[in-house]
Amino acid sequence: MAARRVHEAEGAGRRAFALFQATRHPGPLIWVLPAHVVSLPMLRGLPDGVGERLHIVYAALDCDLLWSVEEALRSPAAGMVIAEVEQPLSLKAGRRLQLAAEAGQTTGLLLIQHDQGSNAAETRWNCIPVASDSADSTEHAWSTIKNKKGTLASWVVNWNGTSDSFDLVTTVGVRDGAPQAAR
Repeated sequence: MAARRVHEAEGAGRRAFALFQATRHPGPLIWVLPAHVVSLPMLRGLPDGVGERLHIVYAALDCDLLWSVEEALRSPAAGMVIAEVEQPLSLKAGRRLQLAAEAGQTTGLLLIQHDQGSNAAETRWNCIPVASDSADSTEHAWSTIKNKKGTLASWVVNWNGTSDSFDLVTTVGVRDGAPQAAR
């Protein structure tokens, strides 16, 4: 994800994607939630170093949520700002957030509902957990479905939830190249 820009993630795996991104951005992590949300952005055990940097902000109204996100993005102290928005963003609101991210040199990630993104977003990701035979599966399908400065692509990744890196998982029986004969 490009720094100093606001991105969007949708799908059932958007919180895991946000936590992965949080591991890659040093400094304070601001997570803005609507006040009525009962489920916190906590997976079983946060990634190393994230819990100590995490600050949760509850916003009573949609306008309070956007104001909180904009102010946090403008702050050069924030390492990353994540927000769970429930209503579609207008182009004007999305553009204000982009300008705030540029001013504060902060990266933002909006966790949105399906098809509720803003045209101002730099990238939009579709994040889906992938079923696996393994009981401790951490596979995810991450796809860019909007990218202002690049191509669209999809990855299946295996993230262990503790580091800022992941393993790419290939489909069974698919190889990057033809097998080499032993000589």
